[in-house]
Amino acid sequence: MASFMGYRRPDGRHGARNLVAVIPSVTCANDVAQAISRQVGGTVAYLHHQGCCQLPPDLERVTNTLISLGRGPNVGAVLIVSLGCEGTDHARMHEELLATGKPVEVIHIQELGGVTKAIRAGTDAARRLAILVSGLQRERADIAEVVMAIKCGASDTTSGTASNCVIGAVADRMVDLGATVVFGETTEFIGGEHLLARRAVTSEVGRQIYDIVDAMETRAKSVGCDMRRGQPTPGNMAGGLSSIEEKSLGAIVKSGTRPIQGVLGYPDFVTSQKGLWIKDTPGREPEILTGMAATGAQLMCFSTGLGAPQGFPSMPVIKICGNPRTYRRMEEDMDVNAGLVITGERSVEEVAEETFAKVVRVLDGEMTRNEAIGYFSAIDIHCLGPVI
Repeated sequence: MASFMGYRRPDGRHGARNLVAVIPSVTCANDVAQAISRQVGGTVAYLHHQGCCQLPPDLERVTNTLISLGRGPNVGAVLIVSLGCEGTDHARMHEELLATGKPVEVIHIQELGGVTKAIRAGTDAARRLAILVSGLQRERADIAEVVMAIKCGASDTTSGTASNCVIGAVADRMVDLGATVVFGETTEFIGGEHLLARRAVTSEVGRQIYDIVDAMETRAKSVGCDMRRGQPTPGNMAGGLSSIEEKSLGAIVKSGTRPIQGVLGYPDFVTSQKGLWIKDTPGREPEILTGMAATGAQLMCFSTGLGAPQGFPSMPVIKICGNPRTYRRMEEDMDVNAGLVITGERSVEEVAEETFAKVVRVLDGEMTRNEAIGYFSAIDIHCLGPVI
C-alpha cells in the first residue's frame, strides 16, 4: 500500500501540514489577520481582497471559498477575523467550520473596540489554537486519501514538452492508486476542450466542460475583448508559444490520460468520487491556487518553464521546471529539474518517478522551496461580478 504520514482530522482526512488558519472574512480585516499571524508561530493568514461591496452571488462565493479553505486537511484549527459589517456571512463561516469538529474561534474588530484590541485578542486566540493542535502526531494514511492539485504557470515551450508531461504521468499514477487529482485553468482549455470532453465519464460531464469554456470566453467578450488579447501572455509568447490553442495543447498534457469524473465550481470542496476532476478557475496564480486549496488539496504539483516561484500559505507547491536554463538560474526556487528531459539526460518516466517520490516526502512533511522561504502570501479569490 502506498502511504504517507499525515495529521488525522475529525472528518477522517489526513493533512500534510498542521496549521492554524487565520481567515479574514473581508479585506478590511487583512491587516489585523496579518498582524496576528506574524506574532504566532504555526499560523498562516489568507489575505484576500474580497468580502464587501459585491453582488450577492460573489459574496456567497467568497463565503463558501473561505469555508472550504478552513475545511482543508492541512488546517488543524481556524481563527476567523471579522470586521463586523462585511457582506460575507461570517456567522455561517463560524457555524460550518465548527461542524467539522476542528477548534474554531472568531473575533470581531468593531465589537472589540478597534484594531489594537482586536490584534491583542486575536493573538491570544491564535496562540491557544496553535498550542492546542501542536501536540498532534502524524500517523500512517493511504495515498488514496490524497487530493493533489496540478497547475502550470510562467509557461514556455518546455512546459508542454517536459514538465507538463511529467505531471501528467504523476497524475495518472495518483489516480491509479485511488487518489484524487484536480486541474483547472479553464482559459487554457480553449482550442483543446474537445480533447478533454472525449475523456469525460458521461456526456453530461462533457457538456459541462464545453459550458465552462464558453462562459469564460463570454465574460471576456462582455467587456469588448477577445480572450486571445490576454492569452498567451507576453512571457508565454517570448517563450515560444504562438497562440492560445498551442498553449492549451501543452497545458492539458499535465492532466494525464485518465477519465474526467466531473467539473467542480470554484468554491467546491472534494467530498465524494475519486479520480481526475476539473475545477473551473482562471489561470492566474493568486486565484487558482486559492481555488485549488479550497478543494481540500494537501499539495500541488506546478509546472513552469520561465520560472514561477510563488506558493500558497497552507498548501505546499512543488515546482517542476521544464526549462534547463531556467532551472540553472532559479535552482533555489525549483523543486524538480524536468529540464533533464529536454537535454536528453532523463526520460519523462524517470523524472516522473523522482517527482512522485518528492510528492510522498512533501506529504510526510518535507518543505518545498517556496515554503522554506515563505513565498506564499500573494493569494486572492476569483469573483465574477463588479465591485459596487
